[in-house]
Amino acid sequence: MFFYFYIHYFMAKGTIHVTAENIFPIIKKFLYSDKEIFLREIISNAIDATLKFKKLFQLGEAGEAKEEITETKIEIKINKKEKTLHIIDEGIGMSIKEIDKYINKIAFSGAEEFISKYKDQEIIGHFGLGFYSAFMVSDKVEIFSKSYIKDIPPAYWCSSGTPIFILEEGNKKERGTEIVLHINKDSKEFLDASRIHMLLKKYCKYMPVPIKFGDSEEKETKIKDDNIINDPTPVWTKNPLFLKEKDYKDFYSKIFPTELDGPLFWIHLNIEHPFHLTGILYFPKLKNQIEIHKKKIHLYKNQVFVTDNVEGIVPEFLHLLRGIIDSPDIPLNVSRSNLQADEAVKKISGYIIRKVAEKFSSIINNNRALFEKKWEDIKIIIEHGMLSEEKFFRKANDFFLYSTVDGRYFTFDEFTEKIRVTHKNKENNKLIYLYSSNKETQHSYIKIAKDKSYEVLLLDSPLSPHLIQKLEVNHKDIFFTRVDSDTIENLFKREEITISKLSENEKEILKKILSKTLDTHKFRLFLENLESRSFPFIITNPEFMRRMKDMSKTGVSKNTETLPDVYHLKVNINNEFIRKILKESNPYLQNQMIEKSLYLAMLSKNILAGEALSKFVARSFNELLYHQ
Repeated sequence: MFFYFYIHYFMAKGTIHVTAENIFPIIKKFLYSDKEIFLREIISNAIDATLKFKKLFQLGEAGEAKEEITETKIEIKINKKEKTLHIIDEGIGMSIKEIDKYINKIAFSGAEEFISKYKDQEIIGHFGLGFYSAFMVSDKVEIFSKSYIKDIPPAYWCSSGTPIFILEEGNKKERGTEIVLHINKDSKEFLDASRIHMLLKKYCKYMPVPIKFGDSEEKETKIKDDNIINDPTPVWTKNPLFLKEKDYKDFYSKIFPTELDGPLFWIHLNIEHPFHLTGILYFPKLKNQIEIHKKKIHLYKNQVFVTDNVEGIVPEFLHLLRGIIDSPDIPLNVSRSNLQADEAVKKISGYIIRKVAEKFSSIINNNRALFEKKWEDIKIIIEHGMLSEEKFFRKANDFFLYSTVDGRYFTFDEFTEKIRVTHKNKENNKLIYLYSSNKETQHSYIKIAKDKSYEVLLLDSPLSPHLIQKLEVNHKDIFFTRVDSDTIENLFKREEITISKLSENEKEILKKILSKTLDTHKFRLFLENLESRSFPFIITNPEFMRRMKDMSKTGVSKNTETLPDVYHLKVNINNEFIRKILKESNPYLQNQMIEKSLYLAMLSKNILAGEALSKFVARSFNELLYHQ
């Protein structure tokens, strides 16, 4: 008996017609990316058949089947002697006509008719091409099936992977279906119990029907029980109103046993309209780890594991999370291996973003102290989201926290209000947000700012340069500048002017003296009228150039990686030590004074700064002034 299949590919020209003579090679080589998928597909069909029968039983439409079915299970058996793998269910079963329709005529799906009849009962199954994945590992496949309808005779089907098959009355006595795979010589691994156990744990760990594989034995009683390898009712399928903190934490430990730290908090996803989605997303402790920890969110479809690659469904910034997402509305290709982006997926992605934003807003509004305590562990996730998702950026304005160098936290609006008067630049009327990327190495600059009553933020995340850039684009009247990017006097231009203690002629002489010693490729010289108590030499990093280099380190603006380090050397011409350099008549001593000053300035700029070193630099400049 021969039959034909038609597979349509919408391309530039025509339609490809695939006949029975070449459908099996296509299934074996191209339909699935990994042949181990066959076990998931066959068991998924068994799950569908079992759930359909349970639903019919609940609706009173299971014919004469009156027995209690709460213990219905699926069983997997290996017969090494016969080289066969058996998948046995106690589900709805099939008649000869149904096998002819659902197996022989592959274009049909057994679930389509069932769903159309029971669409309001939320029964979703799939039976079609999935069954034929069995031929990737089998020389021959047999089906023994008995319909739940009492008077319908059992059916038997057999094929060796060619268009020729046997379909006749069988001898199965009990309701359900048994699929027997005669494993081919290239797939002997699937006769190994440990291999099958591993695949069952990978794909079937949370399938909604108990799956038996082998027996478990109590040592004391020697009584053998069914060895159920899956959890049919995992935490994410339960009503969150009846779950406790311990339930969520225990489940986290179960799915991520190598994670030493427990989750900070979690989101229980549960929506039924306009799409169906359940799951749990956990927030781990991350600090400033920007590396994307892939394969930590597992995607399920009706409790059947699909993939740990959730690109296109979960927004990229949330790939840092851990957890489970389960939805029957996520479209998959025929192998269920790769995801296809469509409108449903976009809605799901948008929903997840909204739920995450709502979770953060809820915590900061109801328990701000807790949110601040956990902030450093989660801020990298929020920064990533603000940079990659515009909607999330806008929502984050209410819960993103900006930390000061002394450990106080503010939202953007709170901090803006605090500095609105004191941090305004009189020249351009912009509000200056001073920040530090490392409060240890930039300690001396922070101290100068704090001594003048300026607030300094601590923005030490790898993503901070990008976030700063985005904030400036969205707020035209603000500007972020690192605390060591210039002198405080230049950062906050005031109406009052500090009078220079050097004449114009002395300034020109000083420039010539300094130019002989300076590396002009590394330093750009600026003479400044600063307060006399400020250091004689101050080295700063221009904000724009340094920011571009910082951004290049995280994959943006990579062309800036080759830019040289160029510093601004601010010479405080009102410091007494500068006048001492001018008065020194011995060129050698004069040069020594300049080199020692540059060394101290660089020490303050780049080495292990901190309070102790800042005091050392100040003391050393003082010694140069009085003892050189």
